Amino acid sequence: MMFKRFKPWLLLSPMLVIMLVFVVYPICRTLVYSFYRLKLTEPGNVRFVGLENYLTVLQSSDFYQALINSLLVLIFVLVIGLIMSLAIALMLNRRHVITPVLTAIAIIPWALPPIVNGIIWNFIFYPGYGFLNKLLINLQLIDQPIAWTANRWMLMMIAALVVAWRVIPFCALLILANLQTIPRELYEAARVDGSTAWQDFRMVTLPLIWPSIGLALIQMTMAALNVFDEIVALAGYRYETQTLLVYNYMNTFSFLNFGFGSAITYVITILSGILAFVYIRKMAEKI
Repeated sequence: MMFKRFKPWLLLSPMLVIMLVFVVYPICRTLVYSFYRLKLTEPGNVRFVGLENYLTVLQSSDFYQALINSLLVLIFVLVIGLIMSLAIALMLNRRHVITPVLTAIAIIPWALPPIVNGIIWNFIFYPGYGFLNKLLINLQLIDQPIAWTANRWMLMMIAALVVAWRVIPFCALLILANLQTIPRELYEAARVDGSTAWQDFRMVTLPLIWPSIGLALIQMTMAALNVFDEIVALAGYRYETQTLLVYNYMNTFSFLNFGFGSAITYVITILSGILAFVYIRKMAEKI
């Protein structure tokens, strides 16, 4: 009797141990670090500073520069990603003979590691004679190579394009799975009432796929706010192009300021949580 009572916990124990060691403990340890002055370059000067690290983050112009860059990437990713994900899902939902092949091809960008995606797109937008510059020169559309990643705004758009290209397949499959649960009888009834294709989409399809759109938006937001590999592959660690994660990485692992870096981590986590909460509330109102 006692064994049956504790059997579920016994079976879960390996996963619980892994979660405690590799998830819960680092989260708690990072929280503790965020309240200390902890620089590996000054091992003898470790002391408790309370909220000083958080105040320093919120007063840092570098942080707001990185935040603006991350928000730019986020806006571009949401616009590009949502439109393309919805379009691809609607196309794949038509169930042509080649739909399985197209679905398999669509998964490729999502299956590749982010750093690989960044390197591939870096070859395309390389400021010298990258693929895009070479193509435009051969077509005699430009005379000299364009430094695509030299401009901050252009780089943010390119980074957003790379992130969107990576997350669109997964988001499209989310929406596609939702589309395939919609009964065909609803469309047939709408057609009997004289509904057009646009009215079918607006009055039948869109209200029923809001849950998957909400999940897709959360996935895109997480990918955009966590952009790191793509930025580094495209532009390195330049100050004017740093996003939140690059800014966090530089302070934590380049300047070895673990206390300040831990505070940045929790500020980013809180911002992400607020955005996720807003999304969930808005999606709940739509359902």
